[in-house]
Amino acid sequence: MDNKILCQKEVECLREDDLRYVAQTTPFGKSLVFVRSQGCMLWDAEGKSYLDFISGIAVNNVGHTHPEVVQAICDQAQRMLHATVFGKAVIPPQVELARRLAQLTPHGLETIFFTNSGTEAIEGAIKLARRATGRHGIVAFEGAFHGRTCGALSISWREVYRKPFEPLLPGVTFVPFNDLEAARRAVTDAVGMVIVEPIQGEGGVHVPSDDFLPGLRQLCDARGAFLVLDEIQTGFGRTGRFFACEHWGVVPDILVVAKAIGGGMPLGGFISRPEVMRLLTDPPLAHMTTFGGHPVSCAAGLASLNIILRERLVARADQLGVHIQERLRQMQRKYAVIKDVRGKGLMIGLEFASAEETKRIVQRAQELGLILSWSIYSGGTVRIAPPLVITEDEVQRGLALLEQAIQSA
Repeated sequence: MDNKILCQKEVECLREDDLRYVAQTTPFGKSLVFVRSQGCMLWDAEGKSYLDFISGIAVNNVGHTHPEVVQAICDQAQRMLHATVFGKAVIPPQVELARRLAQLTPHGLETIFFTNSGTEAIEGAIKLARRATGRHGIVAFEGAFHGRTCGALSISWREVYRKPFEPLLPGVTFVPFNDLEAARRAVTDAVGMVIVEPIQGEGGVHVPSDDFLPGLRQLCDARGAFLVLDEIQTGFGRTGRFFACEHWGVVPDILVVAKAIGGGMPLGGFISRPEVMRLLTDPPLAHMTTFGGHPVSCAAGLASLNIILRERLVARADQLGVHIQERLRQMQRKYAVIKDVRGKGLMIGLEFASAEETKRIVQRAQELGLILSWSIYSGGTVRIAPPLVITEDEVQRGLALLEQAIQSA
């Protein structure tokens, strides 16, 4: 397929209209105009290619525009677009994806409520935990990111994002991530929900000690609280297990998913035991969505899931992650600006000496044709999360570009 190359005037017009008509969330403007993607590659309006080392922020686990996912989208679009996704109608792609997921989720978590996004799935999980426990207190963790709607923002850590929109949900307590003793003090009889990312993403790719998640599970069992795991970023093979909680053998009460579940289409969900999910029928339609579980998104999600399993991408993520971390540690020994390398599978954090250094390196990498990003809450940490289908040649090229960016920035 030919790249769509635009003239300079067309590109500038797009930039101007974006600033005028599309809501901006930063004061910086946008530097790239992407027109095509395939596999691990992106192309801008001027025909320049970029190697994607962040997968659209952990979305494109099977790569960009995978032919099988595209075909599933086209086939479903020809059969049926939107009908009604909740209420009285059975939607076959929903059932097929839900059935397949139930074979892969931790034991007992068989029933999913589909949403459009991870943030919506978090909102549903909050409601379900309240409904099941009868308690409104929530324990969340410093460094946590769960979304930007009012409920999700209430349990996301950084005050600079929360403060302008207060008052938010009451009864939220933040404790240090990976501090089991602090969690024990915080989980009182008023707490109905402990929510945690198995590996923190926007907080800077932090992996907990081996006793942390099992300890939270025991604590929730003892206190009658629900353990909610936010696997929006860590799920679907990203960390070298299908779900990151499998690294520690922990089964949550509610599992929250999104990002990679849709194969590039908007899709999310919260998953729990059937008897817990049945609480959403009392009162009838206790939780609802218009587009969540859209037939086209579910068809894309099923195609993506089949690719992940057939191509053994979970094991591939585990193996490539070990190799990439080894290479990054070799760089760390060469460059004092690299302070730490951490992560699991293809969810890796590369911490630099300062946020300023990080910004320069990310910008220089972009100029060289490598897409990286830093973590929202950790400006000094670059996140490396390429598609799970990335080839060894692409890995080597990406790491070489990264080293070149470090040297020249």
